[in-house]
Amino acid sequence: MTDTFALHIPDAALEPDPLDPAQIVSGTPEVSGLLLWESEDGRQQRGIWQITPGVVTDTEADELFVVVSGRATIDVEGGPTLEVGPGDCGVLRAGDRTTWTVHETLRKAYSLTLD
Repeated sequence: MTDTFALHIPDAALEPDPLDPAQIVSGTPEVSGLLLWESEDGRQQRGIWQITPGVVTDTEADELFVVVSGRATIDVEGGPTLEVGPGDCGVLRAGDRTTWTVHETLRKAYSLTLD
């Protein structure tokens, strides 16, 4: 994609992005996404991410996201429990260890910084 564009997130076609089986706690969640932009050094990324219902663990990057559809509970180890749904904005810190309980297929737009 070019650097300047507009995209209707709910209709965006996403590509499968298989989870590491070790991340799956329960259910059969499936992940897909679309990388919209990446910096030349690969440290900055913007995109769309989707996950179907289930429970998964993750170690987060520095991320700002906005939920477009769906619902999830995000338990941050040693931190808060976030309940997110359409219109909610979330911030995750690099290194946060999380458990995502996805109640309804969740789609979010994100901007992240990788170490």
